[in-house]
Amino acid sequence: MNILITGGSGFIGHNLIEYLKKTHNVFAPTHVELELTNESAVRSYFGQYKFDIVIHSAVRPGHRNVKDSSSQFYNNLRMFHNILRNRSFFGKLIFLSSGAVYDVSRPMVKVKESDFDIYVPCDEHGFSKYVIAKEIENLDNVVELRIFGIFGKDEDYAIRFISNAICKTLFDLPITVRQNRRFDYLYIDDLMPVVDYFINSSSAYKVYNITPDESMELAILAEKIRQVSGRNVPVVINEKKLGIEYSGDNSRLKKEIAGIKFTPIDLAIEKLYKWYVENKHLINKELLLMDK
Repeated sequence: MNILITGGSGFIGHNLIEYLKKTHNVFAPTHVELELTNESAVRSYFGQYKFDIVIHSAVRPGHRNVKDSSSQFYNNLRMFHNILRNRSFFGKLIFLSSGAVYDVSRPMVKVKESDFDIYVPCDEHGFSKYVIAKEIENLDNVVELRIFGIFGKDEDYAIRFISNAICKTLFDLPITVRQNRRFDYLYIDDLMPVVDYFINSSSAYKVYNITPDESMELAILAEKIRQVSGRNVPVVINEKKLGIEYSGDNSRLKKEIAGIKFTPIDLAIEKLYKWYVENKHLINKELLLMDK
C-alpha cells in the first residue's frame, strides 16, 4: 500500500516508518517538505499522490521540553482539517490520539472509550484532541487510536521517564521521580502490530484505547530499571504520595484483535536498556543533569 505518515520525525512516527517501510510504500515528508498547517501546501501535496492510508501522528506538542508550546489548539486542528479536506485523495485515516481526550486534570482509572465526553479537557493539547474526536464520531473510514503512556527507542530521553531513568543509570546518576503516579506504559514495539491491524482490517468501532494490561507506579518502574542496570544508583522520589492516575481500559481493543499480546514490562525495559547501552554515544549527559 501507499501510506502517508505525518509527524515522521517524532518518536512514534519514526518507529512507524521503520516498521511499515518493510512491507509498504511509505511517504513521510519532513516539516520543511510539507507544512501541514498550510492549506495550499497540503492540497498541492495530496494532488501529486494517491494514498491507501494516512496515519496522522503529527502534533503541536505542549510538553515541558518544547521550545514553543503556543497555539497548540489552533495548529493541531488546522493540521487535522487540512488533511481531512483532502480525503478524496486517500482511503482510510488513522488518527493517533491521546488519553488526554478524557481530561488529564482528573484521575483516569482504567477509563473506557464510553467515558469520553464526561469532561471537557482543560488543557490546549487535550482540548484539541477532544474536538477532533467529536468530529470523528460523524466521519466514515476514520479510526482514532488513543495512546496513553508509551516508551521506546528514539523518544526524548531528556524528559520521558523510562528512557530518562535508563540513561541516568548509564552515567551513574540518580533516578528521579517528581511524584509517584500510576501510568499505563505501552512498549513502542507493541504499537506496531496494532497499527498494522487497522491498516489491513475493517474495525467494529471508530475509537480504541491503546494501552497495556497492567498499570504501573513510577516508583516501581524506577526500581525495575535500577535492577536491570545492575547499578547501585539511588531512586529519589520527591513526592511519594500517589498523584492522579493515568490509565485506560483496553477490553475493546482485545476484543477487536484476537490474541493480542503485550510485551511484559520487565522484558521491555531489558530490551530498551540494551538499546541504550549500544547507543550510549548518542546520549548527551548534559540533558540528564536538569530534571525538567
